[in-house]
Amino acid sequence: MKLIIFYLLYPLFKGISLLPHKILYFLSDILKFLFQYVIKYRLKVVKKNLTIAFPELSIKKQKEIISNFYKHLTDIFIEMIKSISLTKNQAIKRYDFKNLDLLREHKKNNKSIILLLGHYSSWEGMLTIGNHLDFPSYAIYTPLTNKYFNKLIFKSRQRHNSMAIDRYQIIEVIKENLNSNKIGIYGFAMDQSPNPRKTTYWRSFMGKDTPVFNGAEIISKKYDLPVVYASISRKNRGYYEIIIQKLTDNPKQTKKNYITDKFFDILENQIKTDPSQYLWSHNRYKYSALNTS
Repeated sequence: MKLIIFYLLYPLFKGISLLPHKILYFLSDILKFLFQYVIKYRLKVVKKNLTIAFPELSIKKQKEIISNFYKHLTDIFIEMIKSISLTKNQAIKRYDFKNLDLLREHKKNNKSIILLLGHYSSWEGMLTIGNHLDFPSYAIYTPLTNKYFNKLIFKSRQRHNSMAIDRYQIIEVIKENLNSNKIGIYGFAMDQSPNPRKTTYWRSFMGKDTPVFNGAEIISKKYDLPVVYASISRKNRGYYEIIIQKLTDNPKQTKKNYITDKFFDILENQIKTDPSQYLWSHNRYKYSALNTS
């Protein structure tokens, strides 16, 4: 059945990916209306998250953010499909990376790098960073249940010198590369909601305590890998700027949870600047006291 679904959908996605951006964003406008007003895709979750994160918002302002969010969401969805056939020149034109010398300097020092980012703006656009580097980048992800679409995603990311790595295999990949003296940059989206356990780190995220991932910090300290943050923002529709900034060159010397806290502090500032570019459709607060009391 999964193979049949793939064969049915792949030609459609491939055909859409070959369309010019102008037409794609027209399709995105149609999808935006369908997602927000017809399907109402996770609309209750979006409203709940915004109410928790911005309790002071007026109803009018919340509606404005929600409308802009769905426009952003469908743009990202369309851009993900476009990535199937996105050329190197198109990627370089649309994703403007700043401060890459910071990464190249670590490479000169024979250091691999941990790169942190949130689900803000075009997180998928980060995969094109490999077009600018002479060493591989690895995107940590959770595999899809459909292995055929999984392979498609893997191939589309490889086209930009980036590799998708199963999050359950990342430690093995890092250890293998270190033992082989291979340099790489490892990208972690840190703002997901883990199942809370006794050892889980809890901290405030947009005003509400929630469990957070700190695995990237643990890995950076264990293998002494410098940590950077990718600050992504939309400049115009379909055009993004990604600024690489240093979090620490010496993770082993930082206090416990410093790297994780620094990541969330920067991400929160981005969200407050333009809330519509954040992925509010994910249930960020499902384990918070507000939802369990």
